[in-house]
Amino acid sequence: MNQQLYARRFFVIGRVQGVGYRAYVEHVAGKLGLQGYVRNRHDGRVEVFAMGSPEALGRLRVALERGPMMSDVTALNEEPDVVDTRYMGMFTIELTI
Repeated sequence: MNQQLYARRFFVIGRVQGVGYRAYVEHVAGKLGLQGYVRNRHDGRVEVFAMGSPEALGRLRVALERGPMMSDVTALNEEPDVVDTRYMGMFTIELTI
């Protein structure tokens, strides 16, 4: 059965750069079967674009709020997005923008 994909974009604020946050997100997203990317932004935030089931996206949000051991997430913004077929079948770490 082919499940419908949903897309969300998250912006993570706090001490989230230089603490293994992107590798953590890549690992969690892979375990959840999500597709998309994670990248640092020049303003200090981390951006996460993820596609998957509503349940998996909800579990990702919980993991983003927790973060890896050395991180300190102070805010998390989430917005709906559209499926981007360029990321079908993969979750990657992208270059900083």
